[in-house]
Amino acid sequence: MIVMKFGGSSVGDGERIRNVAGIVGSFAEREGTPAVVVSAMQGVTDSLILAAEAASKRENGTLHRTIAELYARHEEAAAEVAPESEREALLGEVHALIRDFENLCAAIGVLGELTPRGLDAVASFGERLSARLLAAALRRASYAAHALEASDFIVTDACHGAASPQWEPTRERTRAAVLPLLAEGTIPVITGFIGASPEGVVTTLGRGGSDFSASIVASCLDADEIWIWTDVDGVMTADPRIVPEARTLPEISYAEAAELSYFGARVIHPKTVLPAVERGIPIRIKNTFNPEGPSTVITSSPREDGSTVKAITAIKGLSLVTVEGRGMIGVPGIAARVFSAVAQEGISVLMISQSSSEQNICFAIKSEEADRAIAALNEAFARELAARNVDRIWAEEGVAIVAVVGKGMRRTPGIAAKLFGALGKAGINVISIAQGASEHNISLVVSETQVEEAVRAIHREFDLGRGS
Repeated sequence: MIVMKFGGSSVGDGERIRNVAGIVGSFAEREGTPAVVVSAMQGVTDSLILAAEAASKRENGTLHRTIAELYARHEEAAAEVAPESEREALLGEVHALIRDFENLCAAIGVLGELTPRGLDAVASFGERLSARLLAAALRRASYAAHALEASDFIVTDACHGAASPQWEPTRERTRAAVLPLLAEGTIPVITGFIGASPEGVVTTLGRGGSDFSASIVASCLDADEIWIWTDVDGVMTADPRIVPEARTLPEISYAEAAELSYFGARVIHPKTVLPAVERGIPIRIKNTFNPEGPSTVITSSPREDGSTVKAITAIKGLSLVTVEGRGMIGVPGIAARVFSAVAQEGISVLMISQSSSEQNICFAIKSEEADRAIAALNEAFARELAARNVDRIWAEEGVAIVAVVGKGMRRTPGIAAKLFGALGKAGINVISIAQGASEHNISLVVSETQVEEAVRAIHREFDLGRGS
């Protein structure tokens, strides 16, 4: 029992959707009927949100232009993928969905506000459209297929924009919706990214949440594997655009995959790992455009190849915020107050470092959030700033995090020395460092101008391109 998930680049237009239908159909003939989870066509979710935001601001030119583009793009794809006998009906479904979206935008325009609940409703249309297109493409290729809307069976809380599944009703409803189709040999094509609250209100699982959808479905169906189809040959030792000699890793652990995802690698949505870990379901990363090429299996017990460092990834566009002051030494609760102030602004902290003397705490966040974070901290520490117990709160702009990941680093002496030696030889200054107790990851902050050379230097030092 395999659950396959296809990302937006895999279903970017009619030709690509037909390619996906070929992959799924061939697998069904060889191995049995898979369940399929699909993302919106590449760029469509962004277009939907752009249109809704334009509606809320009454920017009618942008709204009408974006809706016209949505019509044209989906009409073109429908004409290419539908069987001749279904073409008019599929176009009718596409038009009906986009008209529903237009009506929603009209309501948003009247209110002059795009709420989180409204945003989820808006963002759901991309997957609802693409699932119908892929199901039609499968039928054109003579495979039985049926589009399913996950909002009918993935039950979530009401946290719009980042909903979490309620497992008991989700498992019961998913099995009831999907298993009968699989039993009769019909391929279920399920909308990724979306669910619904117990009251039936549409929710989303967060951007990139179609991976999470696949993991939820796989958990509920007790699947043997999850196959995530994307546009790269599995998980690589580094971004091949930065490191040409980067190679595909045959196997990595769940923990390593989670670390890489968190620090920006295009592996899987960070939440995807959780249901898979609980059920012990391996996740395979494959390339839609090179289906016979190398792939990566993410599992609880990957075969060891003797390597300490497995992969390197980086996140750009960050700021390093620092709270420093001699009056902070030995004062309980400073860190709690720092991160409470930041959390109240809804800002996610990517990395934390604190000096042993407790004279400063620094943390990395997205650059666009730095001003809000500093304003919140200035307010939270107004008294300490006036008394000079906190000397200053400031941000260093234009920095990046480089994350070095590998469970083989655990209890291996000399890894940090080798890492920083490589950076020193390359003339790269390390601004801040963090290492977790799990020792699966060493993270460091460098200038954004040096981040690519830092990745290349570490990749060379640990000989990660061997066998490439």
